[in-house]
Amino acid sequence: MRQETNPGSLQHAGRIRRTADGGGSNGSRIRLWKLELQKLADELGMTINVCHFPPGTSKWNKIEHKMFSFISQNRRGRPLITREVAVNLIGNTRTKKGLEITAKLDTNSYKTGIKVSDEELRKIAIERDGFHGEWNYKIKPRPLC
Repeated sequence: MRQETNPGSLQHAGRIRRTADGGGSNGSRIRLWKLELQKLADELGMTINVCHFPPGTSKWNKIEHKMFSFISQNRRGRPLITREVAVNLIGNTRTKKGLEITAKLDTNSYKTGIKVSDEELRKIAIERDGFHGEWNYKIKPRPLC
């Protein structure tokens, strides 16, 4: 998100809303996810509202349902022989109503096994919502020191 976001394009927005699955690398219990969101909030000077799908409900994501059927139609048995072929097939998909998919191959390498300490977690400016605060919360930019 950070690499593709132009901070200038967000200058009139007061905050960002992000929906996310309840599990996986951006799950509601993942410390590194929250730490990286804090860094983004600090960098942009904006509050990030996060709403996780409850556990077991990621299949409710309607946009995925709408797009997967069109991706399958676009593929029509073509072999996915490389990652580039797969990304191009996904990126060249459009619905009948004109909804387009943007797909880009991420060739970056990422560290694995990164641990976020209790102290780092305590420094995150998180405000949990009254309704299921474990799934719905705001991460606010921290004051500059």
